[in-house]
Amino acid sequence: MTVTAKPLDGILVVSLEQAVAAPTCSARLADAGARVIKVERQEGDFARGYDSYVKGEATYFVWANRGKESICLDLKADGDRAVLERILAQADVFIQNLSVGAAERLDLGAAALQQRYPRLISCFISGYGEHGPYRHMRAYDMLLQAESGFSSISGDGRAGVSIADIITGINAEAAILEALLQRQHTGKGSHIGLSLFDSMADLMAVPLLQTRYSGESPRYIGMRHPAIVPYGNFPTADGGEVVFSIQNEREWARLCEQILERPELITDPRSCDNRARTANREFVEKIVAAVTRSRSQAKLTSQLRNAGIAHGRFNHLPEVLSHPQLRGCAVPLPDGEVAEIPAPPARVPWRGDTLGGVPGLDAQGAAIRAEFAGEEGGE
Repeated sequence: MTVTAKPLDGILVVSLEQAVAAPTCSARLADAGARVIKVERQEGDFARGYDSYVKGEATYFVWANRGKESICLDLKADGDRAVLERILAQADVFIQNLSVGAAERLDLGAAALQQRYPRLISCFISGYGEHGPYRHMRAYDMLLQAESGFSSISGDGRAGVSIADIITGINAEAAILEALLQRQHTGKGSHIGLSLFDSMADLMAVPLLQTRYSGESPRYIGMRHPAIVPYGNFPTADGGEVVFSIQNEREWARLCEQILERPELITDPRSCDNRARTANREFVEKIVAAVTRSRSQAKLTSQLRNAGIAHGRFNHLPEVLSHPQLRGCAVPLPDGEVAEIPAPPARVPWRGDTLGGVPGLDAQGAAIRAEFAGEEGGE
């Protein structure tokens, strides 16, 4: 792929960030060409220490901090604070995910920033937002999954990835891009407030609407669907599982004739249409599972493909790593090693097969301090 000019070339982003949500946002901005200066405490973003699986580096840190520069600043020290102010004077975007009120105590609140830097776009990410009775509550991803009701419809447990942080980071990137476009029209920056709770509430919109207007809350039924049968994962003879979904009566007829070899089920009053199948879920699923258990995963997927029935394998992670559709991108690590991460989902002409490198702690600190030195060459 020929790499062209990137859409955010020339955009300077300063991110006072840690953990996952804000870094997820700024990593995507870096992918699009923005220069991202990551401001860290002297001890570094605590996500650096989550684990050491990626050739000695932390998995979340590698994934969410590609393409950035790192500088350590003590914002309570006059010299370091002056460095940050000089960077902000030239920046287009400022992101922070400190606890609510911390930015204001550092004189980095939205109103103060807008007054000093009218073209600056500020994006503040928090757990519950900057207003409301929960605004000062600590809010980690697992807590928000539970608080938002997400855990109640996903098996009363935590999703295996930090979904609240990740979706909030993605929402933040979209909002920042909108603000950059708005600035082209107005010449002025704006303030963006995002919370993990709001992001999860938006993600939960459908079950929340169902609960509000039907009076009934969706219940967890695994991979099954509350109103479509058959739909879900079914066992195979070799210990695997196949997932498939029957979305219309034409597919049901093909399943009965070509897979189940039970054409009489097409007109059986217990399975003649989806309402009947849903009402007689146990009857239908027992028949389907008996057939799938008699065939290998490879044979069953081949038959489903030939019958034109939407299907997939229930894969475990090692199987996904060898999946023919999985694309990867190289990411240089601080020590010169290279890791491979799943490629960003959008295929665009300005992104090649190698993303920006992961910065070591304060790796670009001296260079950034020199670049943004005061008129006398120092702080």
